[in-house]
Amino acid sequence: MLLRRARGDAYACRVLAEDVGIDDGAIGFHAQQAVEKALKVALVLAEVELPRTHDLAQLVELVLTSATEVPDELSSIEWLTPWAAELRYDEPTTPLDRPAALAAAESATDWAAALLGNVQDLTSINEGAEPK
Repeated sequence: MLLRRARGDAYACRVLAEDVGIDDGAIGFHAQQAVEKALKVALVLAEVELPRTHDLAQLVELVLTSATEVPDELSSIEWLTPWAAELRYDEPTTPLDRPAALAAAESATDWAAALLGNVQDLTSINEGAEPK
């Protein structure tokens, strides 16, 4: 469910980013949400209780603490955190880097999908079936 929703946010980010008339807030929000949900996929797989936070730095730290590697492009992703809630009501001091936000959203969802794929492959092997 988290991966499906992360992919939905990444898709929304992609579609919105193409329209220069769309405010950065909508794009930043969906990019942040895609990354947040992807990180939470890793936490679920590591059996870590999900915190109620939008803080991407905190989520990355929890993922690393759970002994799960985080892709380099997500290790310093805290710049997207304000787009989750803070910037709904305040103006950003700098414009959103749309290509970077979209790249982060897509990278995060691809990574989460790979983590889930690895789990499904291991489950198949443990049950005696051929991995997909």
